[in-house]
Amino acid sequence: MPLLIALDIDGTTVHHDGSLSPVVGDAIARVRDAGHHVVLATGRSLIGTVPIANELGLGPAYAVCSNGAVTITLDGSGGYDVVEAVTFDPARALASLEGQWADGVVASEQLGVGYLVSAPFPEGELLGEQRVVSWEELLHTRTTRVTFRSPTGTSADFIALADRLGLHGVNYAIGFTAWLDINPEGVSKASALEQVRRTLGVEPMDTVAVGDHYNDVQMLTWAARGVAMGQAPDEVRAVADEVTGTVDDDGLATVLLSLL
Repeated sequence: MPLLIALDIDGTTVHHDGSLSPVVGDAIARVRDAGHHVVLATGRSLIGTVPIANELGLGPAYAVCSNGAVTITLDGSGGYDVVEAVTFDPARALASLEGQWADGVVASEQLGVGYLVSAPFPEGELLGEQRVVSWEELLHTRTTRVTFRSPTGTSADFIALADRLGLHGVNYAIGFTAWLDINPEGVSKASALEQVRRTLGVEPMDTVAVGDHYNDVQMLTWAARGVAMGQAPDEVRAVADEVTGTVDDDGLATVLLSLL
């Protein structure tokens, strides 16, 4: 029976510099040729996801972007359609974050365009247009995701910050650096993948997910076979069914080839 194979992008499918190992690319092509559904499931925006999907030759296929807030279909020729985009009012979350970190900056994702930002993010961190707007405009513009970033903090700092704030009415995930993604309540990679699974008619027992970071935890527990990358934090490795090699060792290819 065809499997639904959900793949995180950065640190799983591609290296952190964005490069794709030919070994991983070939393994993805082989599982697709075997009839399995490969679904990218990423924290990247739509703009950042589509080029990777095109490089992999995915399509017709589904992809889950923005940590589950956006689901698209890829047509295989570079085009896409938005199946669902879940937005929320960020005012409450932003009010909680205001003044919490001296050099903290905020980005509010705008689907298919880019971001409204409180101040410019470092080059290369956000794909698409960045438009600096007032805090008032950020508070009152619905969005699929809010990102809170600090160039001086650490991942551990932001884990402590999220715990201290006790964010309610949203779903959030911490990045490798001082990076906090906030999504609508109940929205995650897992929630979007469940909708894709039902649409494709794949049985729950025929699901596989591979990821490497905190925003992959729910996806790894959702899948019948959840696999953490070798460089994943201990908390992520602990919830996975198994651990593969690191992204530098083409750990994803090992998992995919085991499915053939």
